[in-house]
Amino acid sequence: MRADRLVSLVLLLRQRGRLTATELADELEVSTRTVLRDIEALSAAGVPVYAERGRHGGYALLPGFRTELTGLNHDEALALLIAGSRRGAQAFGLGSALASAMLKVIDALPESYRDTAADVAERLLVDPQTDLLSRRLIAEEVPDTISAEIRRAVFAGHKLRIHYAAVDQTPKWRTVDPIGLVIVRDQGYLLATRSGADRTYRLSRVLAAKELSEPAQRPGRVDLDRAWQERSTRFRTGGDRIAVLVRVNPARREELVSTAVAVRTEETDTDGWLRLELIFQDSRHAEWALWQLTTDVEALAPQSLRTSLRYRAAAIATYYGEPS
Repeated sequence: MRADRLVSLVLLLRQRGRLTATELADELEVSTRTVLRDIEALSAAGVPVYAERGRHGGYALLPGFRTELTGLNHDEALALLIAGSRRGAQAFGLGSALASAMLKVIDALPESYRDTAADVAERLLVDPQTDLLSRRLIAEEVPDTISAEIRRAVFAGHKLRIHYAAVDQTPKWRTVDPIGLVIVRDQGYLLATRSGADRTYRLSRVLAAKELSEPAQRPGRVDLDRAWQERSTRFRTGGDRIAVLVRVNPARREELVSTAVAVRTEETDTDGWLRLELIFQDSRHAEWALWQLTTDVEALAPQSLRTSLRYRAAAIATYYGEPS
């Protein structure tokens, strides 16, 4: 960890120029005392970092201290920077590692690419944290220690012991055979087997994790995309899921579909509206989702859902009726 921090400190000075101990501490998320110790260590190792006194002083590197990464053209460098802006690494506990890697990429670019690539990257936004309706998209937080333990077991092919809090159940310890990790809409999942049966665990519900030394019972190769599709199909068709037939204004399609578990069928009506068969978690979920779109969606089936929406609309109309 300290070696990574020392590299990040050098790269910050390379890219920003002179920085105070406080500014470095803020960037590295450590104390100023730790920064001062790191600077002493760098100096002892021969890195030309020096202090400038005075009101506008700070720490800097001697001019010309850098390395270059050759072979990258401008678009390749830009692609790396854009990839580094995505939040997927956060779900696997690799956010700080990604930030450090991006610093290294920028610093190692040839002079002719470094400034322009960084400037262009600032003008592109991928996966913003809010949509156009100002709804905040919150990625689930998973402690780095838990993420690291799960990653190690997955990559090493070892069994994994997790303390898992399933919905509406008391947290329990489980020993699983990890297969792979998946991110869907900024939510991380562990695909595994338990006693030979397929299991899918949401990372944010793992309260503790411990890699075991025993080898995991799993195939040597795996098609994660296929495995996820198969588990998604079983999830959609099991439990209290409800199929709903609707007509929706095409302008609101994405908003409606994003709330559903799955889309079974889709076709266009003669008036231009879309006719969809959607799967929702249950009847309450379906009623809530359709209510959000008011008159831009019509429930066609089941009749029980139409009745629930009619009762809700009638209650609202009565509440806001003309005053007596």
